[in-house]
Amino acid sequence: MDFLNELNDSQKVAAKHMYGAAMVIAGAGSGKTRVLTYRIAHMMENNIDPFNILALTFTNKAAKEMTERISSIAGGHEAKNITMGTFHSVFSKILRFNADRIGFPSNFTIYDTQDSKSLIKDIIKGFNLDDKTYKPSQVFGRISTAKNNLISPEDYNDNPEIKLEDKQSRRPEMGRIYTSYMNRCQRSGAMDFDDLLYYTNILLRDFPDVLHYYQHKFKYILVDEYQDTNFAQYLIIKQLAAAYENICVVGDDAQSIYSFRGANIENILNFKKDYPDFSLFKLEQNYRSTKNIVEAANSVIKNNKDQIHKKVWTDNQTGDKLEVIRTLTDNEEGRAISAKIFDKQKSGGSFNDFAILYRTNRQSRSFEESLRKLNIPYKVYGGLSFYQRKEIKDLLAYFRLSANPNDEEALKRVINYPRRAIGKTSIEKLIVAANKYSTSIWEVISDFQKYPVEINRGTQTRIGEFVTMIKSFQAEVNEKDAFTLAERIAKSSGIMRELINEKNKGPEEVERFQNIEELLGGIQEFVNSNEDDSVKTLADFMLEVALLTDADQDKPEEKNHVSLMTIHSSKGLEFPNVYLVGLEENLFPSQMALQSRTDLEEERRLFYVAVTRAMHSCTISYASSRFLWGQAISCEPSRFLDEIDPNYLSFNTVKQPMGKGSFGNKFQTARTGGLNKNLGAPPPGNLRSLKDVKRAQASNNESNASNTEIKVGFNVEHERFGKGKVTHMEGSGADQKATIFFPHHGSKTILLRFANLEVLE
Repeated sequence: MDFLNELNDSQKVAAKHMYGAAMVIAGAGSGKTRVLTYRIAHMMENNIDPFNILALTFTNKAAKEMTERISSIAGGHEAKNITMGTFHSVFSKILRFNADRIGFPSNFTIYDTQDSKSLIKDIIKGFNLDDKTYKPSQVFGRISTAKNNLISPEDYNDNPEIKLEDKQSRRPEMGRIYTSYMNRCQRSGAMDFDDLLYYTNILLRDFPDVLHYYQHKFKYILVDEYQDTNFAQYLIIKQLAAAYENICVVGDDAQSIYSFRGANIENILNFKKDYPDFSLFKLEQNYRSTKNIVEAANSVIKNNKDQIHKKVWTDNQTGDKLEVIRTLTDNEEGRAISAKIFDKQKSGGSFNDFAILYRTNRQSRSFEESLRKLNIPYKVYGGLSFYQRKEIKDLLAYFRLSANPNDEEALKRVINYPRRAIGKTSIEKLIVAANKYSTSIWEVISDFQKYPVEINRGTQTRIGEFVTMIKSFQAEVNEKDAFTLAERIAKSSGIMRELINEKNKGPEEVERFQNIEELLGGIQEFVNSNEDDSVKTLADFMLEVALLTDADQDKPEEKNHVSLMTIHSSKGLEFPNVYLVGLEENLFPSQMALQSRTDLEEERRLFYVAVTRAMHSCTISYASSRFLWGQAISCEPSRFLDEIDPNYLSFNTVKQPMGKGSFGNKFQTARTGGLNKNLGAPPPGNLRSLKDVKRAQASNNESNASNTEIKVGFNVEHERFGKGKVTHMEGSGADQKATIFFPHHGSKTILLRFANLEVLE
């Protein structure tokens, strides 16, 4: 057990605990995954059968890394006997084994979000409802929330409170859509991601023998990132742990940021109510960040009322203070941060050491533009994943049909791709017929005599040829290995031929063909990785692909690049240098988070997560104005800036060189130490006054613009563009605009209330 000596005292105590309920509260960068890994290894060292251990994570990547680490400590052969993986991957296997109990085939398809929304769109159209009122994404979100709270369609329709909510939102048919959606999924032999947890709960609730079996199989349960669990996950864990109560949960309430996905912070806060005799362990030593970063993060998160108290600390070096940069506009913010990265990288290091984190995806634009201009390589995370690309989805749909021909969404996608002259009207008639006969589209097209449809003979013949082709794939799905069949499908379906014909059209078409080759290469790798003599089928591969998380899909790249991502996407990652941008009220915290204390506290936890991604340096920026919906909007610094202890901050303001067209790399430390240049320093320990000053400045700017009667022909000076001459005026009051010719910048049309122009004599 020498490996335990690699842990500090707090980690070691938590890792050595084996029996009863335990909760490990782990601050950011405190090594919680390490503790979980070593705890499992310690259990195996003490003769606990790995077949009796269930370890649940939130990414397959995390599960794989833990398994590899345990293998190196306790022996690879035994480590493979642990049931370890994501909630969805572990329970999908349990559902496949018991699918007949709940009315599903064992080869059920797993729908992704796009599949689900497509089906909902179909249902809305079939019910003749307005898709602007019943937006598929909103309907899907409503259904997802219901399932995560284990509300069945029947319970949904019988609940007067829910019905009233739908009526007030002008969507009274939501319950009918939910019912139809569940029926259509079951008819197609398909589940969505939420169903994997929803039906697991039904399985454990309605079949006591199944519950008894898994309670005694999984005598020891460990859960990572417990603060991110929703009600459905919580209930599964509680049911499975009820027999032995050997349950260990690891998490950090200060990093609970996924309520929009259904995560419930109450699960971790109320753990002691479920298990009164639990043991509590706190990991408070941070190994990731400098003292200044840790203390700055602590000073903010302490403002949350709902939390488990802990004091995160570090023995790391003090490091630089967190730099706060104020720029005039969001575009200048992009240029300023890019220039900082450029200068810092020149002094040594890799672009991989830098990450730009923002609250919303739309903020990436100004940074992308500025990075490109400086020839800085970058990668935007959270965009379209490999498996969501059209050509990949098309081929995967053929794979899905081969395993489960009742898969309605897959069939609709490829029945006329590549083109077979099966028109949209014909497909709609097939859907209507399937609904009429309460069967799948596949059953209809397999037997037109049994299910008559008003489609001409030629179309029926072409559909028949499509059916014959799918049946030939189906016959081989359990016989041939995944790569052999996948390659045959890619060629026989006509997809490869279609993309080869496109290859000479341009780089995008070439890339599409290359993506198919990449997919086939991945399937070949999947087959070759088999460690036993069993055949890895296409159905096996599809199961693995369906359960990939965003983190799992991101392959490490050799390419040197700056990472751009939302703060939510950055959870679990770390970078030497972090740039946290857009720290403005109504942006971060989000305007939608200002309605309740609960929402605001989650935004504060999100800020805490962002700051604690940084290892060596953390730079925070905000803009005084931001372009939104075609208008320049005045912004004020985020309240989270006020909450950081000023002892851990340094303030910079970007100074735009007068009369130059490019931004350059000019930074000026404000003489006063404040966020706004030429303003007095804030009173010690009171950053809130900065916000008041900012408001006063904005107010003065407005009054200057409106009180000074600027006319055509006036010479004026602008803070950014320098001296210029007014050539045109339009509008009045707050909407008054001036067109000004600046010798170094050309003509600019400027909203006066934001311009802060100085009239020259």
